[in-house]
Amino acid sequence: MKRFVTLYALLLLIMTSLSASTPIDGLLERIDKGASQKFIIELKRGSQDFFELDQKGKKVVVRGNNYVNIASGINWYLKYYAGIQLTWNQMHAILPATLPAVVKKERHETDLSLRYDFNYCTFSYSMPFWGWDRWQEEIDWMALHGINMPLAAVGYECVWKNVMEKLGYSRKDIDDFIAGPAFLAWWEMNNLEGWGGPNPDSWYKQQEELQKQIIKRMKELDIHPVLPGYCGMVPSKYVQQSAAEVGNEDNGESSISTVQLWNGFTRPGILMPTDPRFQQFADLFYEESVRLFGKADYYSMDPFHEAKNLPADLDIKQCFRAIFQAMRKANPKATWVCQGWSENPRQEMLDEMKPGEVIFLDLFSECRPMWGAPSIWQKEKGYEGHDWLFCMLENFGANIGLHGRMDQLIDNFYLTKTHPLAKDLKGIGLTMEGSETNPVMYELMCELPWRAEKFTKKEWVTNYVKARYGMNVDASAERDIQGAWEILSENIYNCPTTNNQQGPHESIFCSRPSLDCFQASSWSKMQNYYDPTTTAEAAKLLVRAANLLKGNDNFEYDLVDVVRQAIADKARIVYNQTVADFKSFDKKRFKSDSQEFLKLLLLQDKLLATRSEFRVGRWIEQARSKGLTPDEKNHYEWNARVQITTWGNRYCADTGKLRDYAHKEWNGLLKDFYYPRWQKFWQILQDELDGKLPVLPVGNSSWLKYCQDNPALTIDWYAMEEPWTLAHNTYEAKAEGNPIEVAITVFNSAFNE
Repeated sequence: MKRFVTLYALLLLIMTSLSASTPIDGLLERIDKGASQKFIIELKRGSQDFFELDQKGKKVVVRGNNYVNIASGINWYLKYYAGIQLTWNQMHAILPATLPAVVKKERHETDLSLRYDFNYCTFSYSMPFWGWDRWQEEIDWMALHGINMPLAAVGYECVWKNVMEKLGYSRKDIDDFIAGPAFLAWWEMNNLEGWGGPNPDSWYKQQEELQKQIIKRMKELDIHPVLPGYCGMVPSKYVQQSAAEVGNEDNGESSISTVQLWNGFTRPGILMPTDPRFQQFADLFYEESVRLFGKADYYSMDPFHEAKNLPADLDIKQCFRAIFQAMRKANPKATWVCQGWSENPRQEMLDEMKPGEVIFLDLFSECRPMWGAPSIWQKEKGYEGHDWLFCMLENFGANIGLHGRMDQLIDNFYLTKTHPLAKDLKGIGLTMEGSETNPVMYELMCELPWRAEKFTKKEWVTNYVKARYGMNVDASAERDIQGAWEILSENIYNCPTTNNQQGPHESIFCSRPSLDCFQASSWSKMQNYYDPTTTAEAAKLLVRAANLLKGNDNFEYDLVDVVRQAIADKARIVYNQTVADFKSFDKKRFKSDSQEFLKLLLLQDKLLATRSEFRVGRWIEQARSKGLTPDEKNHYEWNARVQITTWGNRYCADTGKLRDYAHKEWNGLLKDFYYPRWQKFWQILQDELDGKLPVLPVGNSSWLKYCQDNPALTIDWYAMEEPWTLAHNTYEAKAEGNPIEVAITVFNSAFNE
């Protein structure tokens, strides 16, 4: 009997321990084994969003009204008490045996209760090949940064596959419609179909299970996923079939779009919500979505996204109402999430929808706000009584480069506190096309809801540096680091209001060579806004402090990134000098400067090899890991290689101008893809100067010959680029070399220090 009582007591203790465990305990254990024993977590349910830091004995107390806000409090504590900053380059830490005490209770509140994450493009530019381990880290990152309503678009090709099978489509029809892994975002946005496919059965199975894991974990942490909704997409084949039908009064020309092109790709058709068949597709879509992934509180839909020419007789208001009603039929409590981008939201939508039915994402609030702040996209009446979120876009194409709008972001955000058109602001959003870059901007953005009073950039950056690198940095090293960040925050991270460029300053290394190179991608709005020598000044200060911060992961990441930027900026200067040498017919200087340019490119490649985040091998390894057979692995690798280079086939790359949109300054890609382009270009020009080829005419009078006859301007770049996309040579994902030592060596070589 005594033994039974002892066993019962032990079982009761175990059950009590398990019942007391929270999702926050799991998050803490993933940060550092044993970390959950160092905190006391207190959940105080209520409508007011808050977190509170306190102390009980030797343990830190974190309170909040939900798990996301508690996680936000943990992140705040780790940064500003323990000097531990968790972000994409490092989501794990070694916490001290005894945590620094919270001497005085600290409380933060916010009425910005909705905090969104992701752009559809993020799912293809950053995460198409992520598995559960990486997604688990990302969900932890979201919780720590206060995100509670992220877009959850993984696996929606599975919904569509099932819908099409129920409608009687063949497997070939499905394969022709659904895009490959690296291009699913643009298929979901109705830009293309089929490109990058077909996907094997194993892909659909993996992604369905992955999405279920993602949603389950999100809900455990009080995160409400935003699932894709239905707003009319149908296969282009359906459009063609419908157009061929005769005698069916439902097939009027205004009820369904004609087949259109997007930068050379065939777009899916659009079944107008006014068409009776719309409800059939919508019902099937939501039925499968709910069956696979459950109901959602929010659904994301962007009808007529980037569509300029709508049918003149289309009842747009009726379209919006039909889309909304189809969503509410699936979940009567759901809210529509819609992007504020370009021509959207249209006035008809603002007029037709009732307050509370829709939330608008003001997608580019730090640069082109629509809500009422001055900008080129300013709406005179804002969102006219509808709820909206203040969003930061920051990155396009997942391009690599330091970039930010610190002053503009802070000013625009705090303007919402007093501006009459901002009264329906409900939260913030991160809407980047690519993630895992410029962590400083995301730390700043995610803290804004919790900072009631406006602060100075200098004050915030000073504290950011201490949080990012720790509290115990050598005094002389801290002076250098603070000096470097002051330079960066006043220059490259302070893009001005007069500049409307999209994302980072593009590296000249990634441009297709010509005599007038400036941007790398076709649609870049890039403008010069900072002195390129300032990044070298900042890099020099970090290099000087480097030996005192060996082993500090955040510092080593930033050191490599800042030195990378300094080299890219110097290369642009050297490029302009080299072009001037050619036009001046200065053979000796041209040879020297062109060789200097190529040297810088190879130094860049060597530097970036020291961090896995900057290696093309990491991207390719992620892609190949999703395949179960050699053919699948090769197919996913092709997807990965094409997206970051040509993006499409010859027509879409060149005529459609998609090539290099997602260019990357990555180790391996620099040496094997960008270097051969520049080497060939410079050699042709050198041969012209040396008399081995006709001299390139310079000046307007020779423009026709300039374009037609010169071999430097008639290179078939696509023919050079495509073989790399088809190759399967191995690139290692694991970092090589010591980042501190290599960064110092590379910097000294590049800048003759």
